Amino acid sequence: MTLEAQKAAARTAAFARRKAAFAAAAPAACGVLSELLAGHRGVPLAGYVPIRTEIDPLPAMAEASAYGPVGVPVIQGAGLPLQFSVWEPDMLLRDGPFGARVPAADAWMVPQIVIVPLVAFDRRGGRLGYGGGFYDRTLERLRARGPVLAVGFAFAAQEADALPLEPTDQPLDMIVTEAGVITF
Repeated sequence: MTLEAQKAAARTAAFARRKAAFAAAAPAACGVLSELLAGHRGVPLAGYVPIRTEIDPLPAMAEASAYGPVGVPVIQGAGLPLQFSVWEPDMLLRDGPFGARVPAADAWMVPQIVIVPLVAFDRRGGRLGYGGGFYDRTLERLRARGPVLAVGFAFAAQEADALPLEPTDQPLDMIVTEAGVITF
């Protein structure tokens, strides 16, 4: 089985687990993320506006925005790293690529903490995304500039025993789930 076929099979299984976890999720699924971010008040961070069955980081991002800049990813084009635009609770948003909402007017920022959405993760810091490589390119670029904390945010059910990874796949520094924090 090719690496792409292995990734496709892993994504299919992970999407099913995520869908079930999303349906059963408690309203305060991002409580652990809020606790983690409370220890980093004022540090520029980027989260995301959830799509489909992604776990929702918005309440934790809203809390963090009271202390420092919070951004969300804006896709610049195929094969390019993401840029981050300042986000605030209840601000005017527009439709971005792939159904993600982004600020109506961009105000670019550079995060030192990136909350990364994902399809699956493993206990070695591996992450399986949607296949576009946006976060891999982005984390590589940010890490070349200086320290950045890459925090995967997912339901605990999205964990896999092992993921098919490539050398270009950027590892996460930790995973936050509704059940706790996993560090590597």
